[in-house]
Amino acid sequence: MSAVTRRQFLKITGTTLVGSSLALMGFSPGPALAEVRQFKLARATETRNTCPYCSVACGVLMYGLGDGAKNARASIFHIEGDPDHPVNRGTLCPKGAALVDFIHSESRLKHPEYRAPGSDTWQRISWDEALDRITGLMKADRDANFTATNADGLTVNRWLTTGMLAASASSNEVGYLTHKVARSLGLLAFDNQARV
Repeated sequence: MSAVTRRQFLKITGTTLVGSSLALMGFSPGPALAEVRQFKLARATETRNTCPYCSVACGVLMYGLGDGAKNARASIFHIEGDPDHPVNRGTLCPKGAALVDFIHSESRLKHPEYRAPGSDTWQRISWDEALDRITGLMKADRDANFTATNADGLTVNRWLTTGMLAASASSNEVGYLTHKVARSLGLLAFDNQARV
């Protein structure tokens, strides 16, 4: 702002004043843009979802075309903020507004992958294999490191060698159940993305 001269500041201020005055007098393109939006989304299927990026958990409306058949593969083509969502009331940050690029990205990971120890390549595995591997490793670690009582003989039932970071884009109910499951396993190192 220090590089702006007094004359440039007055030009910017005057232009802003003229633009906002014209918008208040009815020369705003709002109605025309609304009609184009209605025409663009008339045949689309609307789906409500939650933005996956950060801990705010903004609501989004996703619009897609196609019925899943071979000739009309379903695809999302427009995403906007959900005006009925209590968190964001229809607004989205730049990352949330660019979710269409995130969905259609060629480098987006869509399947679980595994890299063996000492290997430099990732191999695709099924969801069942991934979940079986995760649960097997968790059980082995819990069996080896679970502490039922401390040195004084008091019951502590804790598992200190594994931690969990929960997703913040879930509902309160899912967060509650996640917390209960983690605590029932004895996990003490438990946190949520909303606090990080």
